[in-house]
Amino acid sequence: MQNYYQSKYKKEFTLRKPVKTFRDLDIYQKTMECAVIAVKSIRPKLARLKYPFIDGFTDCAMSVPLFIGEAHSIRFGNFALGLQLIEKAMSGCNKMIIYLEHIKGMYGSKVDADALDGLIARYAETRTKTFHLELSWKKWNTAPKEPSAHGKIKL
Repeated sequence: MQNYYQSKYKKEFTLRKPVKTFRDLDIYQKTMECAVIAVKSIRPKLARLKYPFIDGFTDCAMSVPLFIGEAHSIRFGNFALGLQLIEKAMSGCNKMIIYLEHIKGMYGSKVDADALDGLIARYAETRTKTFHLELSWKKWNTAPKEPSAHGKIKL
């Protein structure tokens, strides 16, 4: 029989699909979805409203999944640069939140505030998940290891 502590605080275990490419990363998939929504649904409205930062908004939306994809690949050859790119992806999430809040502030009822709030929530969640990925990479340090002297057998 389980005690109170075990039953109350037991975490559900969910088996995740193994990550073979950057496309398997949840943060890549979510940020690509956000970029598609931003370009397909929000950008046309911003164009009609003559939003002065429309190019920055669009470029920033695409930069986040681009940084994630690049970071995932480059971390094997240059671990420090891979971490820098993950930091840029997190920064991009923050920038998108700033753009989205700015749009809400500038245009109020002329834009779909619920859609913007939904994207803000997605970017905030993705930023947190990206931070956790960075911590995981640091923990397991996926950089190539140099052969150690301890592993050699002396005769």
